[in-house]
Formats: sequence, structure tokens, C-alpha cells
Amino acid sequence: MKYGRAVILAAGLFSASAFAQSSVTLYGVLDTGVEYVSHANAAGGYVVRMPGITGELPSRWGMRGSEDLGSGLKASFVLESGFNLRGGDSGQGGRLFGRQAWVGLEGPWGALSFGRQYTMTYWAISDADILGPDIYGIGALDAYIPNARSDNTIVYKGKFHGLTVGASWSFGRDSTGTGNSPGQGTCAGQVPGDVNQCRQWSAMLKYDGTYFGVATAYDEQRGGTNAAANFFDGVAPFKTSSSGDKDARLQANGYVNVAGVKLGAGWLGRRVESNAPGGDVHSDLFFIGAQYYVTPAFALDGEAYRVLVEQHNARATMASMRATYFLSKRTAVYGNVAYLWNSAHARYSVSAGGGGTTPAPGVGQLGAIVGMRHTF
Repeated sequence: MKYGRAVILAAGLFSASAFAQSSVTLYGVLDTGVEYVSHANAAGGYVVRMPGITGELPSRWGMRGSEDLGSGLKASFVLESGFNLRGGDSGQGGRLFGRQAWVGLEGPWGALSFGRQYTMTYWAISDADILGPDIYGIGALDAYIPNARSDNTIVYKGKFHGLTVGASWSFGRDSTGTGNSPGQGTCAGQVPGDVNQCRQWSAMLKYDGTYFGVATAYDEQRGGTNAAANFFDGVAPFKTSSSGDKDARLQANGYVNVAGVKLGAGWLGRRVESNAPGGDVHSDLFFIGAQYYVTPAFALDGEAYRVLVEQHNARATMASMRATYFLSKRTAVYGNVAYLWNSAHARYSVSAGGGGTTPAPGVGQLGAIVGMRHTF
């Protein structure tokens, strides 16, 4: 009897000790505003709306946790759900945890994780792209960039004295068939006898110093049933239905901090090779931006972008300016204005905030938003 009580007591102490070494955090972002977009359709009409997807940052809630396993080893996880604050509906095709859902191990050698995760495209550009996933940011010209994530993915990242190396491998980048990223179609993968169908891999090298950083990354998606490639320039997406088809992005970028100003710039080249008609298309996307804190509570930033799609004879230039005032550590209000110039054959939209604002070919768009963001 005494032995049984001792076992129960020891088990209770062990559980309490284990609990004390683990943690789970609930977090989130609520971000929306009121947006105006000119020339929102081919007839030249404008629209005033609450954007469906993003303001400064996409709205989300999530849970992250970790447990110290001893000997420098730690278990960790993230479950993150995106949603539309305007309507309360889920993002990422209605997935419960569409932004991130992974579990992994971390140690002195780096971190290894498994699940739905960001690819190296996302991590490589995160510091040089000043505006990030802003409504008038790089996502207006290539919606994949701020949504670069895949299902069925193994990710490794390690940081060694300022140098970060990373790689990802997906066995099938869209396992639920809801669309892995905007305009890419669905590509469930894992077809018996064809290990390449819907496969995706990426790799990154990144260096961050005291005053500057540089990064490069490569991201390759293989084709498969229902997969497609969209260049977001008004030309209809074309199929990449063969596992031999490729949709690849190579990037190089950097940033520097000088006299309180952060400057960032980069290039992203995309190459799609497909057996579908018109399926060999190349594009180049350039960006340069700056950020300055006028006071600790007031930030000004802006970015300029230029995209060229050779085979579509489509070009566009976009300039975006933003002002953010921090009411507290968790709450901020902002104003953002941008203008996009389309070439004669291009139909890019200035707003990445929910679509539905495609102008006539060659017509530019003005976008403006006043919004509020709260984190918890």
C-alpha cells in the first residue's frame, strides 16, 4: 500500500516538474480598415469596402508551445488560423489552421519540423521587404510571396553565428485540395507511381549582421492534377498538370540600417516551364523600400516595385507609402496610399485585400486605406 502511494506521489511530482518546464501561448492579430480603390473594374468604377484579407498584417489567431526536454533539446509546435475580420470566415480555403500547423524538435544543431509550414521563399524575403504582407505590398504583384507555405512539409532551419541555412521538402503541397496559394490551383500530390507530382522544395542562405543582412532562396513547385500558374497580370492562369512542369522562383535581397533608416531591396525571378499552350513564361520582380521611426510611436515607410512578364508583354510599377502610429505596444492605427501603373497589356490590381478590383488593360489604380491593428 505504501509502495503504491509512493509511486503515485512520484508520478505527480514528475508531472508537475514536466509541466513547469513547458509553456503554451495564445496569440493573434486583428487588422482591418476601410479601403478605396479607383478603376476597380473595366468600366472605371471605384469601390469603397472593408478589405477581405489584409490591412497591414493578415488577421490570425494561434497557439505556440514548447517543452524543455533537457540536454539542449526542446519540443515545439505552432497551430495558426487565418480569418477574415470583415466576415469572420476562415482563410486559406476554409482550413482550421491554414497558416501554420506543425510540430518539431529544436537543438544546438537547429530545428526540424513537420506539417504545414512556410517555405524558404517567405523567410528569405521577410527582412528586406519593408512593407511585408501589407495590402499594397509585394502580394499585389505576386500573391504567392506572402503566402509561401505548403502541406506535407519537412523543414530544417539552423542559425550559426549570423548565418541561417534552411530547406523544405513537401511530398504534396496541397493535401486538402483547397488551393495551396492564390492562383496556383490545387495539387494534392502523392500519386502512386509518380513521386514528383505536386512535389515542392526550397532552400535558403541568409546572413544577418549588426547593420546589414543579405539572403538568397530557391523555391520549386512541380505540376500535377488541377495545378496552375498565375502571373496576376490579367492573363488567365494556365495548367501545370504534368509532374515534369516546373514553377520556380529564385531571389536575392538585402537590407542595411543607416542613421536610423532601414533600407531594403531585392530581385525575384520566376520561371514557369509547362507543356500547356503558352506555358513557358518568365518574370522579374524588383523592389526597394525604406523605413524610418520619426518617434518611437510614429513610423513612416514606403516601397516601390517593378514587375516585367516578358512573354505576356506585361509590365507594372507600383509605389506605396504608409504611416503607422502606435497607441500602445499592442494597438496601432495606420494610413496607406499606393498607385499602380499598368502597361498597355497588363491588368494588375493595386490591392491585395481580397481581389475583385481588376482594371481595364493599361489602366492604373489608386488605393487608399485607413485601418487599425491590435495584437494579443
